Amino acid sequence: MPRTVWLLVVARAINRLGAFSLSFLTVLITTEHGASATTAGALSAAFGLATIPSRLLGGRLAARLGRRRTIALGLAGCGLAQLGIASADSLAAVAAYAVLLGLAFELYEPPSQAIIADTVAPEERVRAYGLLNAALAVGGTGAGLIAAGVGRWDLRWLFVVDALTCLLCALVVRLALPADHARRPVDRRGADAGPVRPWRDRALWAMFLSGTVFALVAMQIVMALPLTLDRRGLAPADAGLLFTASALTIVAAQPALRLRRVAALGTPAALALGHALIAIGLAGYAAARTLPVFVIATAVWSLGDVLVMGRVLGVVADLAPPGGTDRYLAAYGVTWGVATVAAPVTATQLLERAGVAPLWGVTALLCLALAAAHLLLVGPVVGARTGAPRPAPTAA
Repeated sequence: MPRTVWLLVVARAINRLGAFSLSFLTVLITTEHGASATTAGALSAAFGLATIPSRLLGGRLAARLGRRRTIALGLAGCGLAQLGIASADSLAAVAAYAVLLGLAFELYEPPSQAIIADTVAPEERVRAYGLLNAALAVGGTGAGLIAAGVGRWDLRWLFVVDALTCLLCALVVRLALPADHARRPVDRRGADAGPVRPWRDRALWAMFLSGTVFALVAMQIVMALPLTLDRRGLAPADAGLLFTASALTIVAAQPALRLRRVAALGTPAALALGHALIAIGLAGYAAARTLPVFVIATAVWSLGDVLVMGRVLGVVADLAPPGGTDRYLAAYGVTWGVATVAAPVTATQLLERAGVAPLWGVTALLCLALAAAHLLLVGPVVGARTGAPRPAPTAA
């Protein structure tokens, strides 16, 4: 991998060390400020709503200010907002800082993903995004332990740790990443291609709709797992241990991507298999009552995550015209903003009204529906746009 990719990987691994505070935002609101689960879910949804313009703004700023400046700006903003949440003495102050965090939270995603897409050859994109996902998992192993330890002491310090890692990551990016300049999209011949309009791309819409459901599942895991553990009589901070188990599984599973049968899977088949594994793991959450069973279920859905994460970003980057990867990846990334708005509400309402087992049972069914959709609907639409699917490159 080129040096620039490695720099981004290292910076994001540093940032990931403190990235579990969001999982405990609802717990902080309910335990430290005495709010109800419904109020906590609404405030978390407000954070998610703010991430939608943040992601779109990240794509625009990357094209106008440069990618390095946009990444550093977003990370610094996240750090300051996290410090605000940690020091807030009222529910209103937490709400204000949560919205500010959302506005800065996604600024760095489109430029960092676009740098990877434009730095490596198209056939190496899945490998590069797999490397980024593995590096985030490496950082996640330490983050889970930090969350489990610090969270038992004081939940506010989780946000302080997250803020420090954001600021350190911003410093690494600012000092080590090469400077870049504003760029215009070009066509295959190098001529000005005019404005990029990702929302008019039918294939991107297919990826967007399926990606929104996947992001909803992922965010429900983040939001609902600590609350689920509490309902099962376990410590909410044990979610940090489960996130560490997930990270270790993702790292350990990277060599499996080099197996001939796995590498030869077309994208629709790989995504369908990944979502099926996630469904099995989440069904395990529905029945789990002890920490070892939660660990096993976590390992199963994490194997599915390995198959899904690198593939979807590679597909979206392939759809983008030259010079338009920032805008395409920013548009696709709105899926996470929509999911972050919806997940706190759906997770808390299902948990309050139906209980633990229905919450995870419904989420598992969504994953099975996604597996079928990629084989029958999304795959043919994207394949018609990009050409016949080719075997995926081996993982790093």
